Amino acid sequence: MPVNLELTTPALLFPAISLLFLAYTNRFLVLAQLVRQLRQGLNGARHPIIAGQIRNLRLRLGLMKLMQILGVISFLLCSSSMSAIFLHWPSSARWLFGASLASLTASLLVSLYEVFVSTGALELELSDLEQ
Repeated sequence: MPVNLELTTPALLFPAISLLFLAYTNRFLVLAQLVRQLRQGLNGARHPIIAGQIRNLRLRLGLMKLMQILGVISFLLCSSSMSAIFLHWPSSARWLFGASLASLTASLLVSLYEVFVSTGALELELSDLEQ
């Protein structure tokens, strides 16, 4: 039996996605600041841990880009789902809403992975402090 989707159901995702984008933006700004600090702190000196930090930062930047792309796709699919409901296309609305949820879930999973990667960056720093 198909689920009856009302206009308010996909609309519930809008605040969640908006808050997610705020969190992603904050994480991006912190990462950009780290890159700038690393650049200023080098002053031509090379430290063995720097190469690991740069690899980590590149990976995190790529992950943040993917997180944001998936979030935007989720937002667009959610909007499309609402349009399909408005146009009385219930089957399309359900598929679009499901795809929106899948994209949002993928974005959150990438975000979770990025947390593990950022923790790895802190482990690099801690291991350098121990030496």
